[in-house]
Amino acid sequence: MWYLYGLAALAGIGNAVQSGSNAMLARTFAQPFAAGLVVSTVTGATLLVAGLVSGRLSLPSAEQALQAPWWAWIGGALGALVVLSQLFVARQIGAAPYLGLLVTAGVVTSILLDHFGWVGFEPHPAGLGRVLGAVLMVAGVALVALS
Repeated sequence: MWYLYGLAALAGIGNAVQSGSNAMLARTFAQPFAAGLVVSTVTGATLLVAGLVSGRLSLPSAEQALQAPWWAWIGGALGALVVLSQLFVARQIGAAPYLGLLVTAGVVTSILLDHFGWVGFEPHPAGLGRVLGAVLMVAGVALVALS
């Protein structure tokens, strides 16, 4: 089970590097939206290859697709929002403030998602430890961004 935390940490490292590489691609192209399309194409190709190599790629039936709630379909648009913010914002404000804001906003939002059991998560109360942790993260990001 602990290896999952390691994978999450690796994804966090990848997210930091991705922000810079995507911003550089946008600057090099002088076309942020074209860079975003390249990023999305490479993402799709990577998922396709990983699915084929692992033997775990199968498309859902129409019936399965129709059973998904409306909010299950917005992940791609939210992913595009992350990529667009990398392309337009990360280079302007710097890696540390950008990633700090991205992660902290994600943690604060996830505490609410957990607490109320929204978007398919099992409810987990927003106890004092979680709320205090979020407050400390907000304070930490403020220090990083204002330094």
